[in-house]
Amino acid sequence: MKILWTVELNKKLCLILQTICNKMKPAEDTPYLKGQRKKLIDELREKKMLNEEVLDAMMEVPRHWFFESAFYKYAYQDRAFEIGAGQTISQPYTVAFQTTLLETFPGCKVLEIGTGSGYQAVVLAALGCKVFTIERQRLLYEKFKLMHTALPSYKTRIKYFFGDGYKGLPAFAPFERILVTCGAPDIPGELVDQLKPGGIMVIPLGGGEVQVMTKIIKGNDGKISVSDHGEFRFVPMISDKAKF
Repeated sequence: MKILWTVELNKKLCLILQTICNKMKPAEDTPYLKGQRKKLIDELREKKMLNEEVLDAMMEVPRHWFFESAFYKYAYQDRAFEIGAGQTISQPYTVAFQTTLLETFPGCKVLEIGTGSGYQAVVLAALGCKVFTIERQRLLYEKFKLMHTALPSYKTRIKYFFGDGYKGLPAFAPFERILVTCGAPDIPGELVDQLKPGGIMVIPLGGGEVQVMTKIIKGNDGKISVSDHGEFRFVPMISDKAKF
Protein backbone atom coordinates (compact mmCIF):
# COMPACT_ATOMS: atom_id res chain seq x y z
CA MET A 1 0.00 0.00 0.00
CA LYS A 2 2.82 2.40 0.89
CA ILE A 3 4.59 1.73 -2.42
CA LEU A 4 1.40 2.36 -4.42
CA TRP A 5 0.81 5.58 -2.52
CA THR A 6 4.32 6.76 -3.35
CA VAL A 7 3.85 6.02 -7.06
CA GLU A 8 0.54 7.90 -7.12
CA LEU A 9 2.08 10.83 -5.26
CA ASN A 10 4.93 11.03 -7.79
CA LYS A 11 2.40 11.02 -10.64
CA LYS A 12 0.57 13.93 -9.04
CA LEU A 13 3.84 15.80 -8.53
CA CYS A 14 4.69 15.30 -12.19
CA LEU A 15 1.33 16.74 -13.25
CA ILE A 16 1.80 19.73 -10.96
CA LEU A 17 5.30 20.23 -12.31
CA GLN A 18 4.03 20.10 -15.90
CA THR A 19 1.44 22.78 -15.12
CA ILE A 20 4.03 25.03 -13.49
CA CYS A 21 6.54 24.62 -16.29
CA ASN A 22 3.99 25.36 -19.00
CA LYS A 23 3.70 28.81 -17.41
CA MET A 24 7.46 29.31 -17.36
CA LYS A 25 8.11 29.78 -21.07
CA PRO A 26 10.08 32.96 -21.82
CA ALA A 27 7.76 35.92 -21.28
CA GLU A 28 7.54 39.11 -23.30
CA ASP A 29 10.41 41.50 -22.66
CA THR A 30 8.45 44.72 -22.26
CA PRO A 31 9.98 48.24 -22.34
CA TYR A 32 9.33 48.51 -18.59
CA LEU A 33 11.19 45.29 -17.83
CA LYS A 34 14.05 46.30 -20.13
CA GLY A 35 14.26 49.57 -18.24
CA GLN A 36 14.38 47.77 -14.91
CA ARG A 37 17.11 45.49 -16.23
CA LYS A 38 19.17 48.44 -17.48
CA LYS A 39 18.85 50.07 -14.07
CA LEU A 40 20.14 46.88 -12.43
CA ILE A 41 23.08 46.58 -14.83
CA ASP A 42 23.98 50.24 -14.25
CA GLU A 43 23.99 49.55 -10.49
CA LEU A 44 26.29 46.56 -11.00
CA ARG A 45 28.60 48.61 -13.20
CA GLU A 46 29.14 51.06 -10.32
CA LYS A 47 30.58 48.23 -8.20
CA LYS A 48 33.47 47.93 -10.66
CA MET A 49 35.70 44.84 -11.02
CA LEU A 50 33.09 43.37 -13.39
CA ASN A 51 33.73 42.54 -17.04
CA GLU A 52 31.77 44.73 -19.49
CA GLU A 53 31.09 41.78 -21.82
CA VAL A 54 29.55 39.91 -18.90
CA LEU A 55 27.33 42.89 -18.07
CA ASP A 56 26.31 43.15 -21.73
CA ALA A 57 25.29 39.48 -21.71
CA MET A 58 23.28 40.01 -18.53
CA MET A 59 21.58 42.98 -20.19
CA GLU A 60 20.78 40.76 -23.16
CA VAL A 61 19.27 37.92 -21.11
CA PRO A 62 15.94 38.80 -19.43
CA ARG A 63 16.22 37.60 -15.83
CA HIS A 64 12.43 37.64 -15.46
CA TRP A 65 12.28 34.65 -17.83
CA PHE A 66 13.33 32.60 -14.81
CA PHE A 67 10.58 33.90 -12.51
CA GLU A 68 6.88 33.23 -12.38
CA SER A 69 4.93 36.31 -13.49
CA ALA A 70 3.71 37.04 -9.95
CA PHE A 71 7.33 37.66 -8.92
CA TYR A 72 8.58 39.80 -11.83
CA LYS A 73 8.96 42.76 -9.46
CA TYR A 74 11.84 40.89 -7.80
CA ALA A 75 13.60 39.89 -11.02
CA TYR A 76 15.69 43.04 -11.31
CA GLN A 77 16.58 43.48 -7.68
CA ASP A 78 20.17 42.64 -6.77
CA ARG A 79 19.18 39.74 -4.57
CA ALA A 80 18.87 35.97 -4.65
CA PHE A 81 15.39 34.51 -4.90
CA GLU A 82 13.94 31.09 -4.04
CA ILE A 83 13.13 28.87 -7.01
CA GLY A 84 12.02 25.68 -5.25
CA ALA A 85 13.69 22.50 -3.99
CA GLY A 86 15.52 24.59 -1.39
CA GLN A 87 17.51 26.38 -4.11
CA THR A 88 17.81 29.98 -5.27
CA ILE A 89 18.53 31.95 -8.42
CA SER A 90 21.79 33.68 -7.56
CA GLN A 91 22.09 37.37 -6.81
CA PRO A 92 22.90 39.23 -10.07
CA TYR A 93 26.12 40.62 -8.60
CA THR A 94 27.23 37.08 -7.76
CA VAL A 95 26.48 35.91 -11.31
CA ALA A 96 28.46 38.84 -12.73
CA PHE A 97 31.36 38.32 -10.32
CA GLN A 98 31.68 34.57 -10.87
CA THR A 99 31.41 34.93 -14.63
CA THR A 100 34.04 37.69 -14.65
CA LEU A 101 36.44 35.45 -12.70
CA LEU A 102 35.79 32.63 -15.18
CA GLU A 103 37.35 34.60 -18.07
CA THR A 104 35.33 32.97 -20.82
CA PHE A 105 35.70 33.51 -24.56
CA PRO A 106 33.48 32.69 -27.57
CA GLY A 107 33.45 28.95 -28.18
CA CYS A 108 34.72 28.25 -24.65
CA LYS A 109 33.63 24.82 -23.36
CA VAL A 110 32.14 25.31 -19.89
CA LEU A 111 30.87 22.83 -17.31
CA GLU A 112 28.38 24.35 -14.87
CA ILE A 113 27.64 22.52 -11.64
CA GLY A 114 24.14 23.43 -10.45
CA THR A 115 21.77 24.44 -13.26
CA GLY A 116 19.21 25.84 -10.82
CA SER A 117 16.86 28.13 -12.73
CA GLY A 118 19.09 28.04 -15.81
CA TYR A 119 19.85 31.78 -15.71
CA GLN A 120 23.62 31.41 -15.31
CA ALA A 121 23.76 28.84 -18.13
CA VAL A 122 21.93 31.20 -20.48
CA VAL A 123 24.22 34.12 -19.57
CA LEU A 124 27.19 31.91 -20.45
CA ALA A 125 25.51 30.95 -23.72
CA ALA A 126 24.94 34.65 -24.47
CA LEU A 127 28.71 35.08 -24.09
CA GLY A 128 29.16 32.50 -26.85
CA CYS A 129 30.16 29.59 -24.59
CA LYS A 130 29.32 25.94 -25.19
CA VAL A 131 27.62 25.11 -21.91
CA PHE A 132 27.26 21.71 -20.26
CA THR A 133 25.15 22.13 -17.15
CA ILE A 134 24.25 19.51 -14.55
CA GLU A 135 21.52 19.60 -11.89
CA ARG A 136 20.92 17.13 -9.03
CA GLN A 137 17.41 18.32 -8.16
CA ARG A 138 14.88 16.54 -10.38
CA LEU A 139 12.31 19.34 -9.93
CA LEU A 140 14.69 22.01 -11.24
CA TYR A 141 16.05 19.77 -13.98
CA GLU A 142 12.54 19.14 -15.31
CA LYS A 143 11.66 22.83 -15.13
CA PHE A 144 14.69 23.83 -17.19
CA LYS A 145 14.18 20.93 -19.58
CA LEU A 146 10.77 22.29 -20.53
CA MET A 147 11.91 25.89 -20.60
CA HIS A 148 14.93 25.04 -22.75
CA THR A 149 12.73 24.10 -25.70
CA ALA A 150 11.30 27.63 -25.78
CA LEU A 151 14.58 29.55 -25.46
CA PRO A 152 15.86 31.63 -28.40
CA SER A 153 19.17 30.81 -30.09
CA TYR A 154 20.85 30.21 -26.73
CA LYS A 155 19.44 26.70 -26.50
CA THR A 156 21.73 25.39 -29.23
CA ARG A 157 24.71 26.23 -27.03
CA ILE A 158 23.38 24.48 -23.90
CA LYS A 159 23.35 20.77 -23.06
CA TYR A 160 21.70 19.89 -19.74
CA PHE A 161 21.96 16.80 -17.56
CA PHE A 162 20.44 15.30 -14.43
CA GLY A 163 23.19 13.96 -12.20
CA ASP A 164 25.70 14.30 -9.39
CA GLY A 165 27.65 17.53 -9.63
CA TYR A 166 30.56 16.11 -7.65
CA LYS A 167 31.15 13.61 -10.47
CA GLY A 168 30.86 16.19 -13.23
CA LEU A 169 30.53 14.92 -16.80
CA PRO A 170 33.64 12.82 -17.53
CA ALA A 171 32.21 11.61 -20.84
CA PHE A 172 32.34 15.18 -22.17
CA ALA A 173 35.62 16.25 -20.56
CA PRO A 174 37.96 18.03 -20.71
CA PHE A 175 36.43 21.46 -20.09
CA GLU A 176 38.18 24.78 -20.53
CA ARG A 177 36.18 26.29 -17.71
CA ILE A 178 34.22 24.88 -14.76
CA LEU A 179 31.77 26.98 -12.75
CA VAL A 180 30.32 25.71 -9.48
CA THR A 181 27.20 27.57 -8.30
CA CYS A 182 26.87 25.95 -4.87
CA GLY A 183 29.07 25.93 -1.78
CA ALA A 184 31.55 23.03 -1.60
CA PRO A 185 33.42 22.01 1.58
CA ASP A 186 36.53 21.28 -0.48
CA ILE A 187 37.77 21.15 -4.08
CA PRO A 188 36.20 18.10 -5.82
CA GLY A 189 39.07 16.07 -7.26
CA GLU A 190 36.94 14.62 -10.06
CA LEU A 191 36.18 18.13 -11.31
CA VAL A 192 39.87 19.10 -11.28
CA ASP A 193 40.56 15.98 -13.36
CA GLN A 194 37.99 17.16 -15.92
CA LEU A 195 39.55 20.62 -16.20
CA LYS A 196 41.76 21.08 -19.24
CA PRO A 197 45.37 22.13 -18.62
CA GLY A 198 45.38 25.92 -18.69
CA GLY A 199 41.73 25.89 -17.65
CA ILE A 200 39.96 27.80 -14.87
CA MET A 201 37.50 26.68 -12.20
CA VAL A 202 35.51 29.12 -10.08
CA ILE A 203 34.01 27.59 -6.94
CA PRO A 204 32.66 28.86 -3.59
CA LEU A 205 34.57 26.95 -0.91
CA GLY A 206 33.46 26.40 2.67
CA GLY A 207 31.13 24.07 4.53
CA GLY A 208 29.50 26.75 6.70
CA GLU A 209 26.97 29.49 5.96
CA VAL A 210 29.64 31.64 4.27
CA GLN A 211 31.94 30.51 1.47
CA VAL A 212 35.07 32.00 -0.06
CA MET A 213 34.90 32.55 -3.81
CA THR A 214 37.89 30.65 -5.12
CA LYS A 215 39.58 30.72 -8.51
CA ILE A 216 41.58 27.67 -9.49
CA ILE A 217 43.94 27.65 -12.47
CA LYS A 218 45.25 24.31 -13.71
CA GLY A 219 48.76 24.53 -15.12
CA ASN A 220 49.98 22.65 -18.17
CA ASP A 221 51.79 20.34 -15.75
CA GLY A 222 48.52 19.52 -13.98
CA LYS A 223 49.35 21.49 -10.83
CA ILE A 224 46.77 23.95 -9.56
CA SER A 225 47.10 27.49 -8.21
CA VAL A 226 44.40 28.87 -5.93
CA SER A 227 43.33 32.45 -5.20
CA ASP A 228 40.59 33.84 -2.92
CA HIS A 229 38.12 36.51 -3.99
CA GLY A 230 35.89 37.41 -1.07
CA GLU A 231 33.04 35.91 0.92
CA PHE A 232 29.66 34.89 -0.50
CA ARG A 233 26.67 32.81 0.53
CA PHE A 234 25.54 29.77 -1.46
CA VAL A 235 23.33 26.75 -0.91
CA PRO A 236 25.49 23.68 -0.16
CA MET A 237 26.87 21.34 -2.79
CA ILE A 238 25.52 17.85 -2.11
CA SER A 239 26.72 14.57 -3.58
CA ASP A 240 24.37 12.21 -5.45
CA LYS A 241 21.04 12.91 -7.16
CA ALA A 242 18.01 14.14 -5.28
CA LYS A 243 15.09 11.72 -5.15
CA PHE A 244 11.88 12.94 -6.80
